[in-house]
Amino acid sequence: MFDVVKEDLAKLEKEMLAVVQSPIELITEIGTHLVNSGGKRLRPALYFLAVRCGSSVDEKNIMPLAAAIEMIHMASLVHDDVIDSADMRRGTPTANSKWGNQISILSGDYLFAKAFSLIAKQNYSSRVTMILAQLICDLSEGEIIQNKETFRASKDKSEYYARIAKKTANFIAASCELGAIVAKLPEKEIDALRQYGEAIGMAFQITDDLLDLTATQEEIGKPAGNDILQGIVTLPVIHALEVSPNSEELQAILKTRDMSNDLLSRALDIVQATDAVEYARGKVDEYITKAYDVLPSSIPAAVFEAYQLAADSIRIRTY
Repeated sequence: MFDVVKEDLAKLEKEMLAVVQSPIELITEIGTHLVNSGGKRLRPALYFLAVRCGSSVDEKNIMPLAAAIEMIHMASLVHDDVIDSADMRRGTPTANSKWGNQISILSGDYLFAKAFSLIAKQNYSSRVTMILAQLICDLSEGEIIQNKETFRASKDKSEYYARIAKKTANFIAASCELGAIVAKLPEKEIDALRQYGEAIGMAFQITDDLLDLTATQEEIGKPAGNDILQGIVTLPVIHALEVSPNSEELQAILKTRDMSNDLLSRALDIVQATDAVEYARGKVDEYITKAYDVLPSSIPAAVFEAYQLAADSIRIRTY
């Protein structure tokens, strides 16, 4: 689906490996491990697609911003893994499991700093810098909201949507918006691509939350039911709390901090006995439909098709 920008994505891998080089050998080792751990590179791919909508793009401004976007994403994941005490991500040992929490946090900070150093070296507008700064604020706020709500078994869907907007959707939206700004697209198209990013970002996170309930560790690279184990209530679980005849039992399990495997298995059974999975998939479909609707028809046909395929892939993703 990203054939249009496959050369850009290949260059990005080399760029990121170069960016994480440091006179401090351990920083280079950790940065190289994080880059080589892979990932979907969804955010820079969507950014590159938007950039390719422009007809007079300054080529030297394209790659540094793409690298900054992915560096910010990598940094946020490093911090998330520390907060969640995660040992594995994408089937690969996390930085904190290899080097400990303190070094991992500092490495995440280093990646944030490197991202902004890339921006500072280029002639980007203050608008670009503000979008990235707000993005990091949103990531932090989303994580704080989530941490505050753990083990409370809240049924507040509006809080859930606000949290995933800050943790995921706003980042994907910003990636599309930044590409459109670099491409010098009209404001109407910039706004439309941001709305597209918001919609698929919401769908992406809801799908991620579904996979936590339905996929195997081999498929998603982390234990199934990990959100419940961490006390994090997601959309399908909230729906199950609303409709399950075993709602009180589920609520009690969700408030248990040292959850046994038996309790986790029971919670998964209660959720899956309801229509929670189908309900959440319906919400994914709603967001994907919105993404289709807001895509501007004025962008190049190949890019338009790639954006549609990206939306489709989120609907059916299994990892």
